[in-house]
Amino acid sequence: MSQRIILTGITTTGTPHLGNYAGAIGPAIEMSQQNDNCFFFLADYHALIKCQEPERIIQSRQEIAATWLALGLDTEKATFYRQSDIPEITQLMWLLTCVTAKGLMNRAHAYKAAVDANTSNDEDADKGITMGLFSYPVLMAADILMFNATDVPVGRDQIQHVEMARDIAQRFNYLYGEHFVLPEAKIADNVALLPGTDGRKMSKSYNNTIPLFLPEKQLRKAIMRIVTDSTEPGEPKDPDQSTLYEMYKAFATEAECAQIRQAYAEGIAWGEMKQVLFEKVNALLSEPREKYNELMANPQYVENILLQGAEKARAHTVPFIADLKKAVGL
Repeated sequence: MSQRIILTGITTTGTPHLGNYAGAIGPAIEMSQQNDNCFFFLADYHALIKCQEPERIIQSRQEIAATWLALGLDTEKATFYRQSDIPEITQLMWLLTCVTAKGLMNRAHAYKAAVDANTSNDEDADKGITMGLFSYPVLMAADILMFNATDVPVGRDQIQHVEMARDIAQRFNYLYGEHFVLPEAKIADNVALLPGTDGRKMSKSYNNTIPLFLPEKQLRKAIMRIVTDSTEPGEPKDPDQSTLYEMYKAFATEAECAQIRQAYAEGIAWGEMKQVLFEKVNALLSEPREKYNELMANPQYVENILLQGAEKARAHTVPFIADLKKAVGL
């Protein structure tokens, strides 16, 4: 199949942060400018696995949708939709569940990690584990296979899920004929994995994130709080061991990075480097921030865009699920 179809989802459980932008949203929007077959969705069914706070999910859906639009996603070109607006995805999930081996699900990293955490605490192995967590890879397979995506950009921790989607697709094809293309995980090694304010990977679970569209003053404060070592101003510093430099290079050109490496060799003060980082990030985000605030103040506009995206997506999913149901005898 020569036509590449790119698909990626964003779980709606939190406020987008700088790490999401550098690692996923920015590269995906860039990809959509070069490819006419991109599907980007708000994974709100997935969100229910980890979050039982309706208000938080509603807020997160709004924030994430507004973020993608503010950063320049062209919804005329890409298909941008909410997972829960496409009922065919959950119908497909059941068709796939019926051909998925339980043994395959037993090997899923998230499920195994939850079991291991329970047993190491002398708890029942299945304590707190829902069927949502256990079946998560089947829902992800339905997301991917519904659109016969060929390329699925994911972080390394998600490669296994794309491989499982391939296994499930092969099993379905073997039983019912060739309906699904086998997807491939696409890992962009040049994509930035941003450190957080404490030097660990920027992640909501570490509580070390910098929200993407903080007001200017708060953004500066957050950057000024980034943890550094005790090297004095004037002492040479190693950029490759520096959280500030790691963050800077995700947003800067090669020439700018070379200049900053030189400044590190000359002993730039941490306070000065924080100011440099703030100015770089703020310049990049000031226009999108304004757009984001407008979109957040106009939820109906965002809603209409998502509903248009769902309509566009369902032009494919409605006939496809009809074919699949027919194939299985429904």
